[in-house]
Amino acid sequence: MTIIRLDRSFTRWDELLALILAAFASMNGRIDPPSSALRLTAQALAEKAEAEIGHVAIEEGKLTGCLFLRPEADCLYVGKLAVLPTAQGEGLGRRLLAIAEETAAALDLPALRLETRIELTDNHAVFAAWGFSRTAEKAHPGFARTTFVEMRKVLAR
Repeated sequence: MTIIRLDRSFTRWDELLALILAAFASMNGRIDPPSSALRLTAQALAEKAEAEIGHVAIEEGKLTGCLFLRPEADCLYVGKLAVLPTAQGEGLGRRLLAIAEETAAALDLPALRLETRIELTDNHAVFAAWGFSRTAEKAHPGFARTTFVEMRKVLAR
């Protein structure tokens, strides 16, 4: 398996979109509001890769995972962490988060931050096992109830 940083030479945006949609498909009908992944396009992903730090995992020529990283004032935001359903449970998510930790260290940022939907309690447990702590409960615009939780992982310096 190879993990590469997205740059201008990357052209497989349609395949990357399909990977994200496949990885997030189990959320359809489970979360409200629906995932922002459903509004993504290949062009939007290309633009996201220009504005953020993107990585993809490739195994036997096939995209199997990805994540996007965005530096913030006091942390590195981890977004669109996605692993193909057929590749889940094999440690790829952990490998991608290790890259996030390396990136945060290189940028001298002390923590990782991510958001996960309130309904996805399995994700909360996985991220907690990986060293993340719940730091906030928030609501999407227009919602009076909690729709997502924020989690952070303080990194050793």
